[in-house]
Amino acid sequence: MKIKNKEILCIGEVLWDRLPSGAKPGGAPMNVALHLNAIGMDATIASSIGNDDEGNKLKDFLNSSGLDTSYIQTKDFLPTSEVLVQLDENNNATYEICEPVAWDNIRLTNELMDKAKRSGLLIYGTLASRNPISRESIMFLLDYSGVKLIDVNFRKPYDSQKVVEGLLMKADIVKMNDDELVVFANWYNKHKYDEKSLIKWFASQYNIKMVCITKGEDGAILYCEGEFYEHPGFKVDAVDTVGAGDAFLAGLISSLINDKTPDEALAFACATGAFVATKTGATPNYDMKEINSILADISV
Repeated sequence: MKIKNKEILCIGEVLWDRLPSGAKPGGAPMNVALHLNAIGMDATIASSIGNDDEGNKLKDFLNSSGLDTSYIQTKDFLPTSEVLVQLDENNNATYEICEPVAWDNIRLTNELMDKAKRSGLLIYGTLASRNPISRESIMFLLDYSGVKLIDVNFRKPYDSQKVVEGLLMKADIVKMNDDELVVFANWYNKHKYDEKSLIKWFASQYNIKMVCITKGEDGAILYCEGEFYEHPGFKVDAVDTVGAGDAFLAGLISSLINDKTPDEALAFACATGAFVATKTGATPNYDMKEINSILADISV
């Protein structure tokens, strides 16, 4: 799959994750953009914040992280998003997402449209399309010529089949976890399929060129050009899993854009996701030595 350039636009939610340990910046598209930039890629986030203290703090954080904030809109009538995060005994996260918030009202601007036209890769998720205003903006941008990657992010009750399938029809690449794959199987009564048959069906059903399924501590599987590539994952002591999937995606994208083989890309993605799982919050400071140690399967 040819990407016309290495300019990446991520569009969707930016927010504060209210973790038991305190507030951390979050939102899947923002996390992916931050991870990509930390790896050395050219990624930008398009979203919206409220004209409030939490929005100012979030923008300050993004600026200090070196992420371009010129495509972050500000709303006077909607607050900056906050999400309550609960961790279970295995440090897996569940989320309580308020609405309406500023990223429900991402508007098309000439600057945003120009940015989307220039970008070789546009990354978007399912959650930001829960509101018709942001959904219409995202759908419009998906008609441009770049490669489109959707990060399926089911958060009840924002998992409408009609909305999700509309977004999928625009995608070239899909990333989701194994539980989300089961949702698609249930929609079409394919729950008796084995994993690989289900992935093949999914790719055919939605005309997807590349499908990546993450499986938590059990690694991931990648399907492209009729071939499967698998990695068992790296065993680490998880602190929380918030943002691990976003880091995985950034690791996968950066590797593929830099012409790594699918096997190499999957291994680096798993190592990057494992690294973030050992830290608190979705966007910890990067330590490539630590990631490379995980990649080499060395105890860190």
